[in-house]
Amino acid sequence: MVVCVCEVYSSIQGESLEAGWPCVLIRLAGCPFRCTYCDTPQAWEAGEEVDIPSLVARVAGFGIPLVEVTGGEPLAQEGSRPLIEALLANGHRVLVETGGAVTIAGVDPRARIILDVKAPGSGMADRQDWENLERLRQGDEIKIVLTDRSDYDWANRLLEKTGLAQRFTVHYAPATGELSPRILAEWILEDRLPVRLNVQLHAFIWGAGTRGV
Repeated sequence: MVVCVCEVYSSIQGESLEAGWPCVLIRLAGCPFRCTYCDTPQAWEAGEEVDIPSLVARVAGFGIPLVEVTGGEPLAQEGSRPLIEALLANGHRVLVETGGAVTIAGVDPRARIILDVKAPGSGMADRQDWENLERLRQGDEIKIVLTDRSDYDWANRLLEKTGLAQRFTVHYAPATGELSPRILAEWILEDRLPVRLNVQLHAFIWGAGTRGV
């Protein structure tokens, strides 16, 4: 089986509870979303077809235990789940970052899901598969990218309605160039929210939009 790959590279993990750790990023090609703030439009492009054993061997060559399978939307590819299983079988810790338009059912439970819940400012909130919130397992994470105060209030209402922050780590992330991390931090502190401020560490190190890091 093959997967269509946009890029593979080593970096410092910039988000999630694993932020700061060396990580291999496997960015699969293709995405059903067109978020207003998308910072990886290269994933919309056609990628290179690679068979899974060759890709796993390439990843092993980096000598880094932590791997993130991302996109685009990685779970839109038929081969993504077998790829995740093969990486786990090879001894890697695996993160799967998904936009949530595709079901997370069938993803190996040893992998950690980072579910990107789309707020209205993304322009894609109506594409969300809301049943994915019920499919999350203990240890999975939720990320919500916010563009403005309206998105922030929307996210707060979602947490109040669902109790997600009591069951999972929830990350509030400011959309680059649209919402200041400082302002978002002040809102979180003012409201005493049980959420984690999520800034892109890799963008801080190498600059927003830099590819291959």
